[in-house]
Amino acid sequence: MALAIVVLGFASLFIGAMDVSLAAILNGDLEQLNVLLVSRLPRLLAILCTGVGMSVAGLLMQNLCMNKFVSPSTSSTIAFAQLGVLLALIWFNDASLLEKTAISFVTSIIGTWVFIYFTQKIQFKDIIMVPLIGIMLGNVIGGITTHFAYVYDVMQSLQGALVGDFSLIIKGRYEVVFLVVPLLVVSYWFANHFNIVGLGESFAKNLGVNYNLVLFGGLSIAALLTASIVVTVGAIAYLGLIVPNIVAMFRGDNIRGCLLDVSLFGALFVLICDMFGRLVIFPYELPVTLIAGVIGSVAFLMLMFKRLSPARS
Repeated sequence: MALAIVVLGFASLFIGAMDVSLAAILNGDLEQLNVLLVSRLPRLLAILCTGVGMSVAGLLMQNLCMNKFVSPSTSSTIAFAQLGVLLALIWFNDASLLEKTAISFVTSIIGTWVFIYFTQKIQFKDIIMVPLIGIMLGNVIGGITTHFAYVYDVMQSLQGALVGDFSLIIKGRYEVVFLVVPLLVVSYWFANHFNIVGLGESFAKNLGVNYNLVLFGGLSIAALLTASIVVTVGAIAYLGLIVPNIVAMFRGDNIRGCLLDVSLFGALFVLICDMFGRLVIFPYELPVTLIAGVIGSVAFLMLMFKRLSPARS
């Protein structure tokens, strides 16, 4: 996967409405070099960080919540992160990306804990009901966000957080996604603690692990990953759902054992979706969330059928 990312990533640098060639850059074409450094390279880095961040966020949430259908898109985390972007636009019109990320992080972690509260207080017999609650909550928050965006006339500014798209990524407007790197290191460092908490509260306490602290820490990492990506790129549906589940079929559920594979596969998946979106109606392009959403919807239905069919037989 790493080799595929390197090859496809290099090829993606030369795909776009404006012609950029390696020969011209080597010959000293400053205009094409500027396009490469200001637009194409930042876009590639944002794609890779987005794929890694959303996939790892989904992996953490699925293990901590003990439900393979939970992800940032099915637990209302993305919807609350978008609400945070709206609040930043209304209250702090000149807020920087880092300030928007901070506000979005606060709302996303609040939304995640609201979702956790509902799932813990209501005993569901069917595991599919848990993400359905998250989807319904996310739709309610999404409707509220859209309403107030129209009321305060910031719908156009909010559009970037509603639709996952890399076409507007340029140098100076994407660097906040680099938060993925230290958060990935922290996730790997505490992977064993997250695995223990994923086995249940009583099991964690018997092993001397502070269940609530580790749970809050893991969900906070997932929320911060989601917030940094939503603020920069927008929402990409199902990415955090399908990638960890596909990798788990081959590598198992141990976070430390599959974290690297989830990261690489997530980055490769987003990169392929972005390249397809740029080529299918060239020189125009489709938002990456559209392609990922179509693939994710099919994968979600297949996953749901696979997970539920043994229980019904």
